[in-house]
Amino acid sequence: MGFMLRRLRPSIFIVLFALPPGIAQATSPNEFIEEAVGLLEVQLDGRREDLANDKEALYALIDEILLPRFDRRFAAGQVLARHWRTASDEQRDRFVDAFYTTLLHRYAEGLLEFSNVGVEILPFRGDETKKLATVKTFVRLEDGTKVPVNYTLVSRDDGWRMFDVTIEGVSYVRNFRAEFDAEIRATSLEQVIMRLEEEAIGDDG
Repeated sequence: MGFMLRRLRPSIFIVLFALPPGIAQATSPNEFIEEAVGLLEVQLDGRREDLANDKEALYALIDEILLPRFDRRFAAGQVLARHWRTASDEQRDRFVDAFYTTLLHRYAEGLLEFSNVGVEILPFRGDETKKLATVKTFVRLEDGTKVPVNYTLVSRDDGWRMFDVTIEGVSYVRNFRAEFDAEIRATSLEQVIMRLEEEAIGDDG
């Protein structure tokens, strides 16, 4: 599964990194995804080489697009699960920032390889009045394999926001939850937060 995730990295987070200003107002979950897929190439057109050589500019571009449209706090709470309930307000705020930075840095380079040719968005079958919605897609790999990739959104007052991606039934939220839970049990939440913060500083250096 780890190998598959690495192969899919450029495509699975298309929505997280694709949304231009105004897309958070999309009226339906599928519209949220469809507009993102169609507009990502516009955002990157002619800039890939420059961004590949300027990590700081790449991070800044992603942050400008992603931050208003990715529900960082909700995603962080889902990842920490029971540890969120016992964390202090300060720890929660720091984990939200550190986890978001981890996502941003981890998938930044994959974004430069993105091509929307291999993404097929399926008709939405859910209830748009519900708080949560899942948009199902297939990502076509170079060998022709079609891999199911689902995006989970949460409805907010200002529109839909992304918080999870599931590949072949494996959720990124659940994966991070298991990873951090094991580390927190072995050390502590504070040490996990400090590690993420230190890694963020190292990546920016």
